[in-house]
Amino acid sequence: MNCPVCKREIIGNGSKHHLIPVLKGGRNGEIVVLHKVCHDKIHSVFTERELQVKYNTVEKLLEHEEIIAFVKWVSKKPNDFYDSSKKNNNKSGWR
Repeated sequence: MNCPVCKREIIGNGSKHHLIPVLKGGRNGEIVVLHKVCHDKIHSVFTERELQVKYNTVEKLLEHEEIIAFVKWVSKKPNDFYDSSKKNNNKSGWR
């Protein structure tokens, strides 16, 4: 299975993302499986309200300039990038 954000293969279970946040009424809504690093990036960029109102599809997420830059950067990383970065104690994120 590939991550719908970065298009890289997901190793293991991945991270479930509610396109409409649970706290904003998305409990029974559409869920996509992402890399944890992609999921974390989405939640670092957008508020729950922004995800509910404006960025509630993968297509809309991929139109945002910060997500575009992130995808360009992370697409060059190995599929298990986030897990290996934790082993190296790299807390700086993607920059």
